[in-house]
Amino acid sequence: MTPLLLRGAITALVTPFTPDGRVDEPALRAFVAWQIAQGIDGLVPVGSTGEAATLSLEERVRVVSITAEVAAGRLPVIAGAGTNDTAVAIENSRALAAAGATHLLHVSPAYSKPPQRGLLAHYRAVADAATVPVILYNVPGRTASNVEAETQLALAEHPNIVATKEASGNLAQIAEIIRRRPAGFAVLSGDDALTLDVMAQGGEGVISVVSNAAPAAMHALAAAAACGDLAEARVWHDRLTPLFGAAFVESNPMPIKAAVAMLGRIGNVLRLPLVPLDARHEPVLRHALTHAGLAPA
Repeated sequence: MTPLLLRGAITALVTPFTPDGRVDEPALRAFVAWQIAQGIDGLVPVGSTGEAATLSLEERVRVVSITAEVAAGRLPVIAGAGTNDTAVAIENSRALAAAGATHLLHVSPAYSKPPQRGLLAHYRAVADAATVPVILYNVPGRTASNVEAETQLALAEHPNIVATKEASGNLAQIAEIIRRRPAGFAVLSGDDALTLDVMAQGGEGVISVVSNAAPAAMHALAAAAACGDLAEARVWHDRLTPLFGAAFVESNPMPIKAAVAMLGRIGNVLRLPLVPLDARHEPVLRHALTHAGLAPA
């Protein structure tokens, strides 16, 4: 089988819920099928955008299984498996790989704030135990600790660690990783707004929140950047810039879930402690969707 490449625009999927708060399996199937039909390059179920923190392991397994079933081997299915307990992260990895994940996304341990040597030990233990490839996820704004460039580069030497999702916002750090990484190690932006910058430095793509609402446009942006057509990539970047901002007017995934609901793809239902987007932000979100060439329902 041809290896599934980690590149382009990869959607960090929202999880649809029914009005009474259960996983909406028909809506999930339809949403994944639509993403694929729109040309998306990969899917990340049960990450932070998918409200994994409020999903049971049984629910996460089910969401990954449905996503993998609909994807049918056509593109990577990268399951969010991370937590701040290394043993539980390993258990999650085994369960989600068995459910059909082709890769595992592991956020660095939140709240614990381990030193860099602790991060090295954590990721190596996870990668040693995982049966599918592991992707690092550095997002200091949520975890309260940065996985430094030297740490990521050391981890990149592990044969089962194949990429990083870099959401530090530190372009100098990201550029250093790109410059010094070993062959075959992919660098993916974790910030939609920095996709063009990261890819211009040589990164492979983005794990995107905005592509929940605009998969074709994010795919086009990444495809143009990958071909070196930065003028075309800037056209798409400019079209999407209002949405890059609107998607984070409140905590993710509240705004993007509202946006996808405006497009009629899912219901705007979240699990506590997340709540629906404040109504005062809806005009900004609707304007951003219109600017991106999308028509709110």
